[in-house]
Amino acid sequence: MTRIISWNIQCGLGTDGLVNLDRIAKVIKSHDDPDIICLQEVARFDPVSDKGQAADQYTILSELFPEHIPFFGPAIDHLYPGEDNRRQFGNMILSRRPVLQVFNHLLPQPRPKKPCKNMPRQALEVVVNLESGPLRITTTHLEYHCEKQRYEQAQYLCEVQRDVISNLDYFQIAPQTGPYAAIPRPERSVICGDFNAVVGEKTYRLLNSEIPEISRHYIDAWPIFHKNAPHAPTCGIFDPEQWPEGPHCRDFFFITEGLVSEMKNVFIDEQTDASDHQPVILELA
Repeated sequence: MTRIISWNIQCGLGTDGLVNLDRIAKVIKSHDDPDIICLQEVARFDPVSDKGQAADQYTILSELFPEHIPFFGPAIDHLYPGEDNRRQFGNMILSRRPVLQVFNHLLPQPRPKKPCKNMPRQALEVVVNLESGPLRITTTHLEYHCEKQRYEQAQYLCEVQRDVISNLDYFQIAPQTGPYAAIPRPERSVICGDFNAVVGEKTYRLLNSEIPEISRHYIDAWPIFHKNAPHAPTCGIFDPEQWPEGPHCRDFFFITEGLVSEMKNVFIDEQTDASDHQPVILELA
C-alpha cells in the first residue's frame, strides 16, 4: 500500500491564529505516516507568510520527517535589500520512496482582462519508484484571484502529460548515461494540491477530462471511490469570514485512468484545526 497526503498547510497557521509546524507533522503522522507528503504554502525566511517567524519551514519540516527525502519548489524567490536570506514561498514534497527524477514547473501567469491580484505559481513533480513501477506525482497551488490564470495553469499541467506520453518511446534511441539518458517518466500520474477551483468550475472540468478537445488524461479520484457522494469539504469549515460560501472542496487528487484499478481509498480529514484547509489522502495498492 502506498499512502499519499496532500495538504495546503498555510505556512502552519492553525485556526487558533498560531503557526505551529509540529502540530502539522503530528496530524500527518496520524495517518499512518504517509509514504509521500505533498504540501502547499511552505515558506522560507518570509515573515509575511509565517506571521513574523521568518523561519526556514523547508528545513524544519525536513527534520520533522527524517525518514523522508525532501524537495522544494519555490513559486516566489525574492531577495530584499539588507537581508541575507532569500524569501521563498512554494510547494514541498517529502518521499520515503526512492525519487528518480524531479521537475520544477513555473506555471503560466498571463495578463488578466481586468487587473486583479495574482502571484507566480509553481508545480513540483517527482518520479517515485514504487513496487508497482514508477509513478509521477505533481503537487501544485493554482492562482486564487484570477480565473484566466488558474485555467491556463491547469491547461499547462495537462500539456505536460501529453508531452510525457508523446516521448515514451525515447528510450529506444537514448544513451545509457548522461544528461540525454532516458530516466523513467511514466504516463502513470497523480496531480494533487489546492486548485482554487470548485467542482463544476471550468478549471476543474478541464482537469477531470470534461473538456476532451483539450485534455482527456486525468480524472478526479473522489467519485471513483465515493460514487455519487459529494466531495467532503477541504476549506471554509472554521473560517466563515475568509470563506463566506461556507464549507466546500477545492483540494483534489486527479489520477490517470491506469491507476483506477490500483486505487484503494481517497478521503479527507475534516477533524483537524491545524489549518483552515484539510488534508486529502489517497491510497494506492
